[in-house]
Amino acid sequence: MRRKGTVLNRIYLWMVNNLSSRQLMGVLAAVVGLGAGFAAVVLKNMVHFISHQLHAFSNLEYQNYIYIFSPVVGILLTILFIKYVLRKPIGHGVPGILHAISRNNGFLHRYKTFSSLIASTFTVGFGGSVGLEGPIVGTGAAIGSNVGRAFKLNRRQIVTLIGCASSGAVAAIFNAPIAGIVFSLEILMLDLTFSSLIPLLIASASAVVTSYFFLGNDILYKFDVVSTFELSDLLFYILLGVFSGLVSVFFARIYRFMDHRFERVRNGYHRLLAGGLLLGLLIFIFPSLYGEGYNEINQCLAGDMDYLFSRSFFYGFQDEIWVVILLLFGVTMLKVVATSATFGAGGIGGIFAPALFIGANAGMFLSKLINMTGLHEISERNFALVGMGGLIAGVLHAPLFAIFLIADISGGYSLFVPLMITSIFSYVIVRYYHPNSVYTYQLAQRKELITHDKDKSVLNLMKIDSLIETNFLPVYADANLGEFLETVTKSKRNVFPVIDHENNLQGIVFINDIRHIILKRDLYDKIQMSDLMYMPSPLVHPDESMEGVAKKFQTTSHYNLPVVKDGKYMGFISRANMFSTYRKILQDFSEE
Repeated sequence: MRRKGTVLNRIYLWMVNNLSSRQLMGVLAAVVGLGAGFAAVVLKNMVHFISHQLHAFSNLEYQNYIYIFSPVVGILLTILFIKYVLRKPIGHGVPGILHAISRNNGFLHRYKTFSSLIASTFTVGFGGSVGLEGPIVGTGAAIGSNVGRAFKLNRRQIVTLIGCASSGAVAAIFNAPIAGIVFSLEILMLDLTFSSLIPLLIASASAVVTSYFFLGNDILYKFDVVSTFELSDLLFYILLGVFSGLVSVFFARIYRFMDHRFERVRNGYHRLLAGGLLLGLLIFIFPSLYGEGYNEINQCLAGDMDYLFSRSFFYGFQDEIWVVILLLFGVTMLKVVATSATFGAGGIGGIFAPALFIGANAGMFLSKLINMTGLHEISERNFALVGMGGLIAGVLHAPLFAIFLIADISGGYSLFVPLMITSIFSYVIVRYYHPNSVYTYQLAQRKELITHDKDKSVLNLMKIDSLIETNFLPVYADANLGEFLETVTKSKRNVFPVIDHENNLQGIVFINDIRHIILKRDLYDKIQMSDLMYMPSPLVHPDESMEGVAKKFQTTSHYNLPVVKDGKYMGFISRANMFSTYRKILQDFSEE
């Protein structure tokens, strides 16, 4: 162990002493990209192995009863692993990353480099209706965070490495390097600067190469563009964008509704039974809801609807077009219920795959309805593909990521225009109803969400506790003017908090306000502080946000605001100290 530590220490010292800051970031970006790519390979193979073994128990083409119980088993194994083996919370991938960036300076625990891989393997491998992308991105981000801390990087550099690892994870999953970069810029809200772009490119490329090395050149979704976009299709792609936006609103509302419902259930095993059995019943009736759904998406993109009927009660109705349309609509709406039930029961996973599944089925459903009317002949396969982009844009609030991801998946840009149209309309509609995505709404409710607005971002990182100044000498309310002037001679401040003998704030006194009576000695024994003080407004509570404090300074002319908790005086926050701290943190966001 000593030799190993010595070798790693020598590597660390050599890199720090011989590489410039940008060179070091480039090397570390490649390292975390390789780590994220390898994590994606490991997770894919583990989940597919478990799923394959589970399906080997039954080869029936219909009425597969194992679907009722297998998700419960998988989520139970997940819960037991977290409770008795890990003994620490895992959380969900992308929201956890956003919280770490917003509130913890990019700090992610070491155990998160592997915990999500194991937990999501149980959840998804046994049929949980969620994806693998969130856990892989979370794993990659934890790798980036811990590598950055190991090399004693500053906050901005650590956040950049988190973005690099996340880009690498997405790039490795989908074999989509450009989409991986856009993911970090749009969803993680990483600033686009030259010093961050080059590491993102390096990490994304290294992750894709790692995926190629272990899994080959096969892309996740096989799609060849047969019919290209024509101007006569424009109105229908706008319609698809509107429909995708409405489905995204439905996704967000059902997801939040079920999340709140499951939170009310205190007992974890009761949540498991309720969510697991609901999920199992849905999968039993609609087997296409099983797992991440990549095979079903590929069949949908190929125009093969057999996945709707395989192993289901509807096996004998493949030739009935109305049954096909109803099933498409059913799995589109129920996938979000199955996903929410998986999370509510205690499963670990992501929402990328569910959004892609819903988008493909929504696009296929709408295209079949359009073609049945005879008004226009639309490519059903193209609609399914572009529908995936519409749901990603709506559910994740990420239109750029949706456009580049689907363009990468399709192997070209011949459908770039309809992708843009559908994604934009979907995004606009969902933003009207829900300003925050599924990823960010909980952070936004707690006012802990970092954004591209650097002002809010910096204020979000500032802590009131570290800004409270306690060198304002207090005076008692029953002290007279003479006693007060003795305190003035010992103070370096011109503001004095007035308290009672239990430290409750009674008011404040400005030295400038009493300057006209300082030399009138005959008043020293006659005037008390209670006669001179006044209660300032506004007050600052130690638990409020710095954005709120900044607004109080902005709307008043005060240079110092008292901090009070439950009536007790704690100190002051000064405008000058707050601005100085703001500038220091802002500098960390800037270029070196």
